[in-house]
Amino acid sequence: MNGRDPDRRKALLDAADRAILREGPQVSMAAIAAEAGITKPILYRHFGDKSGLYQALADRHVRRVISQLRPEFVRTRTDPRARARAAVEVYLDLISANQNLYRFLFHRASAEDTGVRSHMTALVRGLGEELGAVLAAEQAPPDPVRAQILGHAFVGMVQTTGDWWLEHPEVGREQVVEGLVEVIVAAFVSRPAG
Repeated sequence: MNGRDPDRRKALLDAADRAILREGPQVSMAAIAAEAGITKPILYRHFGDKSGLYQALADRHVRRVISQLRPEFVRTRTDPRARARAAVEVYLDLISANQNLYRFLFHRASAEDTGVRSHMTALVRGLGEELGAVLAAEQAPPDPVRAQILGHAFVGMVQTTGDWWLEHPEVGREQVVEGLVEVIVAAFVSRPAG
């Protein structure tokens, strides 16, 4: 049933976004359907089931984050600190501006549905691979395996730290950015043992 009208699916996803932003990550499927002006069975008909809706929302929003991070990955800068800072700031700004949506996707949907969790993990892993490939192409670390390790490490570290930061609003954004940037820059300066 995923072959439905793409404009209608977009409108339904827009309604889901509004309901999640208004009601938070524990929003009911009935509230999402009501926001769209339809019933739950009709909502599910457009996405197959609840998991299909979750995956469509994950695709929409995680890909949006990736598309905004990608230019920071590939932008050539002589200063790795400025490049790392720009990417970290983009990510933190996106998740803090959309906290309910972030929590819905990374906490609720991923906890409720193993398929969604696997899908989200694959999207995040793909981002790590992409960053690793950029680092390898630039020979940021000259070893391509180390570039992949760093790409995945940076993505995971920033994601996990951002998640923690949303739960600790008393910690200033700049302190989080600076802490992450320091670790990223240090990884390029230090050499692996051996």
